Amino acid sequence: MKESNTKKPVICVGSPVVDQVIQVQEGFLEKVGGEKGGMELVDSATLINITEKLPTQPDYTPGGSAGNTSFALARLGMPSRFLGTLGDDSAGNFFRDQLLKAGGDDTAIRVIPDLPTAQCLSLVTPDAERTMRTHLGAAMTFAPEHVGKEDFVGCGHAHIEGYVLFNPDLMLATLKAAKAAGCTISVDLASFEVVHASRTILNELLAEYVDIVFANEEEAEAFAGSSNPQTGLESLAELCETVAVKVGDKGALLCHAGECCHVPATIVEQVIDTTGAGDFWAAGFLYGLLSGKSMQESGTIGALLGGAVVACEGTTLPENQWQELRISAS
Repeated sequence: MKESNTKKPVICVGSPVVDQVIQVQEGFLEKVGGEKGGMELVDSATLINITEKLPTQPDYTPGGSAGNTSFALARLGMPSRFLGTLGDDSAGNFFRDQLLKAGGDDTAIRVIPDLPTAQCLSLVTPDAERTMRTHLGAAMTFAPEHVGKEDFVGCGHAHIEGYVLFNPDLMLATLKAAKAAGCTISVDLASFEVVHASRTILNELLAEYVDIVFANEEEAEAFAGSSNPQTGLESLAELCETVAVKVGDKGALLCHAGECCHVPATIVEQVIDTTGAGDFWAAGFLYGLLSGKSMQESGTIGALLGGAVVACEGTTLPENQWQELRISAS
């Protein structure tokens, strides 16, 4: 992978989402249905039905997979741009305001009138696992015609959330535009559902366009058909130059140009909520790698950010903590 300049923005592509984060008991998931720990798309009526059953009011934070990574990069001091579609509503204004306050760039965001901004209900059980139900709203309209080479010009790297793979034409248009603008590209596989749904095209897209791929244990298993994370790492490394397989509190397995290593997780006194953990980990890793740091150093920065976000509810860290993280990452 060619070196990028830290002064060049990283453009993050995906669904700008406002997260509703709430702690629930295991039994509440029975009212939701589906598998624990994954993400499922739902319609507006289903999301309203679930939220009406919540035991308390959720906390609202800007989110989405690419959104979390974009916010974290900006807070680390790396120029960050966001590309996606949101609604002309209070939730959309909240997302943009928070992005600008973090130091991000909202000029590539498209506003879609008469549709609500995407929202994700993140149900966090006592084991800190999150089960997500997402209504995409305006984000559902994100289409190839919203993506152009001009969005990526001036950027050194493009980071694309795996959920874009639910729309293969959009993913291909995004990859082609990023490459045409000279960006290196990373993709976060996002969830095991994404891997299963895109299995027929995933290998080809990764091999042809993607420089860095991020996966967790479940996503690596879905990709490789093996519960051994090392097998997942090796399978992905056949297609991409740089691979990171995150294995929870056991850290991460990394491979770059045939050289592999293990990075331990940051020790956290109490894990409260895993929402955004992988997205923050990716931000830390990208910050390191795009700053010219080694794979091991970059993984350590990823672990620092991942550890910080799981120790709080949601993805909003206080400024003094960001200050400490910036010092540690430098």
